[in-house]
Amino acid sequence: MISSRPLSESNSPAPICHLCGRCPPDVELIPQRAVRPALHADIEALAAGWQPGCYICHSDLSRVRRHHLRAWLHRHHKGEPLDQTLMAAIEHDEPVARPPEEVMPERTGFGDRAADRLASLGGSWGFILSFSVLLIGWMVFNTVGLLTRAFDPYPFILLNLVLSSLAALQAPIIMMSQRRQEEKDRARAESDYRVNLMAELEIRQLHDKLDHALVQLAEVQERQQKMSE
Repeated sequence: MISSRPLSESNSPAPICHLCGRCPPDVELIPQRAVRPALHADIEALAAGWQPGCYICHSDLSRVRRHHLRAWLHRHHKGEPLDQTLMAAIEHDEPVARPPEEVMPERTGFGDRAADRLASLGGSWGFILSFSVLLIGWMVFNTVGLLTRAFDPYPFILLNLVLSSLAALQAPIIMMSQRRQEEKDRARAESDYRVNLMAELEIRQLHDKLDHALVQLAEVQERQQKMSE
């Protein structure tokens, strides 16, 4: 690694990148005071001597940012697959948000479709009203004596058996449908996390660019003031 030395105000050597050693006009350099303080330790680890008066080019600064982000993700997520997905999207400049159907392809098996439909039917007012009518009709039919001989007299043992069997079957079906919905919600949450983290990184980069522009403007004003004097 080639390290640059602090530049003095007069008779200073041509500024070079602290990491790669390139100089203008091949690259555009960013002064040390325009770099976010959180990145100073990473630059110092790559090349010692990073201090006021040093410069770094855009490509090396982007590499340092990716290294800093990779270390941050590794500390907070312990190498989960989400980290690799996010880092690949950042390095290849690809969108990080993906539809949940792409993250978790929709399964079209008969059991999955049946579970969704039965869960949707069991949680509707139509099912509640129709089942209530069926229960009332069953009890009236076996109590009032509309038949010569009731097939399920009071206390409706057969009805209790039917209701218990229905509840035993309906509960796991609803749980199957809820588990598939939870997987979709988890995929949406991961996509939202990627978008939020990417937005935070973009905002930080915009702050860095704004700081760099302000530094350049200050340098231009200082040179103009010296020329006017």
